[in-house]
Amino acid sequence: MTEANNELAAIFRTMADLLGRQGANAHRVRAYRRAADSLARLREPVQDMAARGTLEEIPGIGKELAAKIREFLSTGQVQSYEALKTPLPEDVANWATLPGLSPAIVQDLYYRLGMRTLADLETLVRTHLLQTLPGITASDDEMLAAIRERLDREER
Repeated sequence: MTEANNELAAIFRTMADLLGRQGANAHRVRAYRRAADSLARLREPVQDMAARGTLEEIPGIGKELAAKIREFLSTGQVQSYEALKTPLPEDVANWATLPGLSPAIVQDLYYRLGMRTLADLETLVRTHLLQTLPGITASDDEMLAAIRERLDREER
């Protein structure tokens, strides 16, 4: 096994742990653990498999994780891992107290979708796109009422 295999296995294992602590989807957490285990057992350098275009032949490695491996091999880091390690600003982290939002969903909204303010979140809810994210448990109306209440409190 190579250093890259070990580093990627450690990154994916840590991502699984961080996601698990945030209450992320259990299937996603298991996918990272399985990928970490496969990389740790891999008998050839992951770089060689990437060069041949065979990353998805590794058990537990699909299109998304293969892209993260290629990102690591070309840049030395995995951006989504760096985002998970970086704590959210406190005002954004507090969004997890809004109905229907978990810490993992808030992390996704901030890092993947670029939501930075409650006004951004309100706009997303008004477009009904928030309901397309997995794990949302509140209706748009419940979310909008809670956001409006919080914005009103902040204005006082």
